[in-house]
Amino acid sequence: MTSTTETAPPPAKKRSALPRLVLIAFAVLLVVGGIYYYFSTRNQLSTDDAYTDGRAVAIASRLAGYVVQMSIADNQRVKAGDVLLKLDPRDYEVARQKAAANLALAQAQLHEAEANLAIARATYPARLAIAEAQKRSSEASSSRAKADFERQLQVDARATTQQQIDAAKESARTATASLTLQDAQVKIASLVDENIAVAQAAVSQRIADVAQAEADLAQAELNLSYTVITAPQDGWITKRNVELGTYLQVGQSILSLVSPDVWITANFKESQLAALRPGQNATIAIDAYPQLKLVGHVDSIQMGSGSRFTTFPPENATGNYVKIVQRVPVKIVIDRGLDPNLPLPLGLSVDPVVTIR
Repeated sequence: MTSTTETAPPPAKKRSALPRLVLIAFAVLLVVGGIYYYFSTRNQLSTDDAYTDGRAVAIASRLAGYVVQMSIADNQRVKAGDVLLKLDPRDYEVARQKAAANLALAQAQLHEAEANLAIARATYPARLAIAEAQKRSSEASSSRAKADFERQLQVDARATTQQQIDAAKESARTATASLTLQDAQVKIASLVDENIAVAQAAVSQRIADVAQAEADLAQAELNLSYTVITAPQDGWITKRNVELGTYLQVGQSILSLVSPDVWITANFKESQLAALRPGQNATIAIDAYPQLKLVGHVDSIQMGSGSRFTTFPPENATGNYVKIVQRVPVKIVIDRGLDPNLPLPLGLSVDPVVTIR
């Protein structure tokens, strides 16, 4: 006879409450973190479509010529008025000397015309007076000759000769012709005002010639000054594409000058514009320099989306239209936080956060 002993099952182990507590704590932290994030960022607008921006002035040559002196290097800091490079000035020096000679000639011709005018004002009235006096003398001679001829005709034929009569007649004719000549000379000499006006016109013409020569000389001197290219403002040399001996054409771009004035261009979505206003404070984080925390403010909002000012703006009135959220550039001025020892090139990625309230 076999006997079996029944054994009782072991008591069940109690499940630990720690995982559940951890899960609940994690959920609570998530909720609290979400609430904190909402309340801490509900009055802020941000975008990652932003970059550093500034003025990049393109420097071009106003003249054609060879570069004979280079005074700059890549990425060099220059100040307004510093000499960047020089062109061969010899052709323009010759042009200036020629213009100066033409001016001297025009001034001499003006002095001559002014002297002729002074002579004309004295000469032509005197010529008129002389012509009138000669005419009066001719009138007297003509009257006397006619009277002599008439007396010869009245004299008894026995007291004169035909030769004397013919001589008196010829003298009367000569006196009449001389009077006619003197009358014509008086008419010519009477054009006093007209002759003086001609001399005055010559002076006016020479004055204009002098003015033109002065303008030519000024242009020649200006062109000569253009052979020295200077910096129009403070900045850094960028995109230099000129070397010593390069032949430059008129208007050829030789480099760009980036000014120290840098700001942020942030392309916010059009749905964010309703809350943006000029003067709102902003903080800026720069990807290149995580240690920098810049502080600035909204300066202005561009009156047009970025796509509106592209080379080929969209034509929404043609073809199938697909609505796309537009972005509008917003200018943010940096107030403080920059490190003068750290360069801030244009086009660096930044993350601005604007406090709207």
